[in-house]
Amino acid sequence: MEITYLGERLTSKGIVPSESKIEAILNILRPEDRKIIQSLRAPSDDEEMEKSTNTSKPVQPDSDSGSKPATAKKRKQPAECFLTRPEEKEEHTVKVKRRRKKKISDILAKSSPKPGVPEDLQKLLNQHFGTKRSVIELEELKLPDSCFLPSNDLTHSFSSYLKEICPKWAKLRKNHKEKSSVLMLIICSSALRCLELIKSMTAFKGDCKVIKLFAKHKKIKEQMNMLENGVIHLGVGTPGRIKALVKQDGLSLNSLKYLVLDWNWRDQKLRRMIDIPE
Repeated sequence: MEITYLGERLTSKGIVPSESKIEAILNILRPEDRKIIQSLRAPSDDEEMEKSTNTSKPVQPDSDSGSKPATAKKRKQPAECFLTRPEEKEEHTVKVKRRRKKKISDILAKSSPKPGVPEDLQKLLNQHFGTKRSVIELEELKLPDSCFLPSNDLTHSFSSYLKEICPKWAKLRKNHKEKSSVLMLIICSSALRCLELIKSMTAFKGDCKVIKLFAKHKKIKEQMNMLENGVIHLGVGTPGRIKALVKQDGLSLNSLKYLVLDWNWRDQKLRRMIDIPE
């Protein structure tokens, strides 16, 4: 049994091409010439190049014929295309000269140091409590001039200055017997400055007891025990530690007679005690 479908014959032996489709190939004449063979196959690339060169040669006209010579057409060679980047124009930006900020060292070099005055302390209090207190409370914070002693005119040493403002120190020292309090409190901006002032007031303090009130020396509990267990006449410390001792009731200010502020001394960054935010 055979079935013909789309030019193919489906037999029991398999799929065979239909005879009507291959009849033209079977009955083709045997080629007897080279041209017939070349017509049956596709030309190679070499033959194409040879053919093109033969056609490009100009045909010389016969001398007898007066016809014009035939000019061969030239093949256009493909032109190379180059992509060129657009030239980037350099933008000349004018640099704005920044104004040099004045440093504190420049200001200090032109101005001589001045001793602190009561107005400076009052101004500092107003700046700190101005937004937290009412007008009536700010009036209560004003200190009369009688509360202030003359400041150091920068001609005295520290010991001679303390002797000038406190001529009866020996008598006060003998009468002081209250614990957890001091007669004189000196506030400095750093621990190193505290040590420096303690060494410089040897001639003034005599045999009175001095306590160091700053964080790098001892823990706050040890300092509170020292204040509770002994009578101390003079304290030298930093604002942060003194504030912590007062808040924890480790230091009482009831017996305090003199409060000395190290106003004009500057640290390595040329900051005074009042310039440090803490």
